[in-house]
Amino acid sequence: MFERFTESARRTVTGAVAQAERLDHPEVTEEHLLLSLLDTAEARALFAFTVLGLRDRREEIEAALAGARRRGGLSKAETDALSDLGIDVDAIVRKVEETHGEGAMAGARRSAGDDLPEREGTRARGRLRRKLLAHRPFTPEAKKVLEQSLKVALDRGDKHIGEEHLLLALAVRPGVVSEVLKDFGAGYGDAERAMFGEPR
Repeated sequence: MFERFTESARRTVTGAVAQAERLDHPEVTEEHLLLSLLDTAEARALFAFTVLGLRDRREEIEAALAGARRRGGLSKAETDALSDLGIDVDAIVRKVEETHGEGAMAGARRSAGDDLPEREGTRARGRLRRKLLAHRPFTPEAKKVLEQSLKVALDRGDKHIGEEHLLLALAVRPGVVSEVLKDFGAGYGDAERAMFGEPR
């Protein structure tokens, strides 16, 4: 499938690995794909980000993604829905973090080699950490975004997978990234209209 990716789409995928490294995350997620796309966008994706007002809002988007991660993956819409039911998610997060530490609901971010027995020594742990972090795997969700980009391209009758297909795949897959994109006015329909005009 990767052979169908345009050069700019390949840069986006490899840039996602760099994003994971920058944030010291052990795996490449769909968040990293979005952040990379915001940094490397060209042609249609760049045009869409400009038209939708996202081009200069990367820091806000990254903060929204971090906030959702801190809430255990709950989007703003889900948090608002729970608030309507009288559940204060922010209060729950504060209480959990008081007990278990900051970012406790974001999921454990373990370092490579943390599970080695002490007798292995810090040298072995350091070598293993360097070896494992040299290759950051893609999460199943991130892989599904890449697969979805192929489906989007095929549905549009395109023989290549470009950044525009990655953006639409990120916007259509359920989860925090698509919710954040919607919150910023860049849902699937918005992005499709910005890049291609009226939907097919």
